[in-house]
Amino acid sequence: MQIISTFIANEQTAYLAAVACAERRALHSFFDQHVIEDDIDGFIAIDEGDYDALPMGVVDRVVHTVPGGMSDEF
Repeated sequence: MQIISTFIANEQTAYLAAVACAERRALHSFFDQHVIEDDIDGFIAIDEGDYDALPMGVVDRVVHTVPGGMSDEF
């Protein structure tokens, strides 16, 4: 029998939801999508294009990156 605490299950659910969001957004973006660990929400997806350069505090919390799916090179 496998016992999973609700904290771990909720954390895993939040992570998978953030990864799914990043993957969907990356299909229609020139910028990479990052999943970062957030103290309040668990995990969230952010668009690299929303920032000029990612602050080091954000870079340190990146746990997954999905490359942007659009290219302006033909």
